Amino acid sequence: MIKVAAYCRVSTDSGDQANSFESQQRYFKEYIERNPEWELTEIYADKGLSGTSTEKRAAFRKMINDAELGFFSLILTKEVSRFARNTVDTLHYARYLKSRNIGIYFITDNIRTLDPDAEFRLTIMASIAQEESRKTSERVKWGQRRQMEQGVVFGRSMLGYDAAGGKLYINRQGAEIVRLIFHKFAEERKGTYTIARELSEAGYKTVTGNTVWTNTVILKALRNEKYCGDLVQKKTYTPDFLTHQKKYNKGQEDFVVIKNHHEPIISRELWQKAQEELDRRSPNREFKNKHSNRYPLSGKIFCGQCGNHFVSRARTRRDGSRYKAWRCYEAARHGAEKTDTLGNRIGCGVSSQISDEDLMSAVKECVKRLQFDKEKAVNNLCGIIENVLSADELTSANEIEKQIESCKLKIDRLLDLYASADLTKDEYKEKRSVYDGEIKKLRESVKAAECSYISYEREQLIKSVKAKIKAMVYGDETDDTFYKNILDKIIVHSRESIEIFLLGAF
Repeated sequence: MIKVAAYCRVSTDSGDQANSFESQQRYFKEYIERNPEWELTEIYADKGLSGTSTEKRAAFRKMINDAELGFFSLILTKEVSRFARNTVDTLHYARYLKSRNIGIYFITDNIRTLDPDAEFRLTIMASIAQEESRKTSERVKWGQRRQMEQGVVFGRSMLGYDAAGGKLYINRQGAEIVRLIFHKFAEERKGTYTIARELSEAGYKTVTGNTVWTNTVILKALRNEKYCGDLVQKKTYTPDFLTHQKKYNKGQEDFVVIKNHHEPIISRELWQKAQEELDRRSPNREFKNKHSNRYPLSGKIFCGQCGNHFVSRARTRRDGSRYKAWRCYEAARHGAEKTDTLGNRIGCGVSSQISDEDLMSAVKECVKRLQFDKEKAVNNLCGIIENVLSADELTSANEIEKQIESCKLKIDRLLDLYASADLTKDEYKEKRSVYDGEIKKLRESVKAAECSYISYEREQLIKSVKAKIKAMVYGDETDDTFYKNILDKIIVHSRESIEIFLLGAF
């Protein structure tokens, strides 16, 4: 008696009765019952319209695992396109199962993978199925773009708007919060962290019903063009129809932009004012993305006269090269110190700009002149890193031990199958020897790692790291991350007078 399994991909469309699980289950049961030499073990079914990848198909993966344990020797599926529309996946699993003497029978295509010419025919059919999937993807993308150009909204509800039937409708409660955010930012000049804190304290709810607001949510709202009535779509795109993974559109595809598409929540004037304020707070467009995380001096330079932060701007040298320069915000805004028409003191006497390279050189020289036991500091840092690497080795060994335990569990399951007469003695011995062999290889890999390779690699890595740390601590080499973590602040009194404060822990 041949033990047979069946695999189907079930449509999520409730109206698609032909592909429902019940109908396919009935189909396979009747089909198998017509062959007296077959015995049905299980029907595996995955829900979803797309079959371009096996990664997200839980039933498919379970079927492969059960195949490894010898639960069946034949898999039935209606056609290649229902098994997988990815040619690589189809051939991979067909070959893998064939190596274990497990066949797949594609009923409609009349392909049996254990036949001599099966792979040739399967390659052709799988390629056709994949090409059909690609064409379907292109048709869907083309149709969606035409709808976008006609003003149909592809997206979910958001703060201030409810999305329904391809249109946006103002949500009164959310719209009030949107207006409040723009007013606080553009009119009251409050920061995004402050606005988030005030909304949280006032008990306002986000679109998900959460009462905790973050500055990221505020920034996204401030940059969302929908609030002034415009619609921009295709901000993300799918480069590969097989993986379905979305990526941010950075010019790879044309955006779909429609001005005055829907009823705005705020005026275009207020929207524009908010964008100008965002640009003002990040005046250097070239460096503004995550600049506070990337640059060691960001937020740490202060004016010795007026106390304002120094802000950065990108400058161009005569030879065309670009560099970063810092200047007091008050001086950048109003120039040299003076009195305005109302008698107020504006501007700042510290009006000259200082290049990023000059400031970094000053910090480097400060570190170089520090008087402390530098060799001890280097050894302490290297000791910490060596402990981390040792922990990584232990983690690797633990992972191998987990794999060994997994093999032991499979052996226990084999024993249960043998005890219940689902496996013959010879089948049990054969499969048991495979798992014993895997366990032996895993244990050998642990010993090999402990004896030579990892220890050697760690030793070489420690030497390299120690040389790098030594160069930084002695001031012979600059490193942005290192300087960012030891620098407390810089106070600029003039180009010739600069105070540098390092963190006490250093």
